[in-house]
Amino acid sequence: MGHILKTMFKSGRFVFGFSVLSTVLLFIFIYPLFDRRDPMEMIGGLYDRPNLIQYLQRHNEQEEEEEIIMDEAVAALLAEYGIAPAVTKDRGPMQLHILGTDNFGRDVLNQLIAATKTSLLIGLIAGSVATLIGLTLGLLAGFIGGWIDNFLSSIINIFIVIPSFVILILVSVSIRSNSFLTIGLIIGFTSWPWTARSVRAQTTSLRNRDHVNLSKLSGHSMPRIIIKDVLPYIASYVVMAFILQIASGILAEATISMLGLGPRNVATLGLMMHWAGSFNALFNGNWWAFFPMVVVISLITFSLNFMNSGLDQIFNPQIRS
Repeated sequence: MGHILKTMFKSGRFVFGFSVLSTVLLFIFIYPLFDRRDPMEMIGGLYDRPNLIQYLQRHNEQEEEEEIIMDEAVAALLAEYGIAPAVTKDRGPMQLHILGTDNFGRDVLNQLIAATKTSLLIGLIAGSVATLIGLTLGLLAGFIGGWIDNFLSSIINIFIVIPSFVILILVSVSIRSNSFLTIGLIIGFTSWPWTARSVRAQTTSLRNRDHVNLSKLSGHSMPRIIIKDVLPYIASYVVMAFILQIASGILAEATISMLGLGPRNVATLGLMMHWAGSFNALFNGNWWAFFPMVVVISLITFSLNFMNSGLDQIFNPQIRS
């Protein structure tokens, strides 16, 4: 395991993608320690502009002012001696909105942090489900062969022919529960065919290898042969497929959420873009209501694809040579 990790981090593409993803993860887990405001709390106006510069200026002005706070009796006493007390300026508290507020007056950055966590969780759920289904069906079809291979291959081909996005929309519409867990499971159950097809092809090429035939002659059970003699040879591909499934799961969630079919009880990157589109933020010039979500989705998917490309560069003999 240690050797594999060292080999992975020798790839510049993998290191770069891993660094970008790690930076995003560190930010979304560290920032809430400094800003504990509720992401769904309405604390500002409709599409307030980002005010980091104004907030810092107000803070500096308050530090420079030497204002004296006193009651009326002390002020009257000083007035008898001709001393004019300093007048305090009551400008009210100022809320910090680094990325402004949305159409409901909620802080965009706080929502973005919470939405990124939820979207990543949906991607992990979808990637795990899709990889597990694809791996199981691909291993069974490729190793057993015969009519079972023909049957499972027919099912895989049917799901490949039917666009998974259409199935995703139909299932999302028919299910009432739109929690992030449900959406992640739906995406996973509709995005496994390509993984299953690729795993089947690789397993078919491995089932007649000498070490596999030796295990068969030794009387080992089929699950043991698959786990011990077949799975290690395709483990690197499974990891790459899992990474791609996470990226496609995040993109799928963003797509269906923009259509209003995603989770409604928690903020996600796609749902924030849906809100921005519903209230014409794009046409009104309120860029902070949608542009940060586009950037975060691009960074995450870009880093995951770069990591996958780096792993392919390491484990694919044709590319490595």
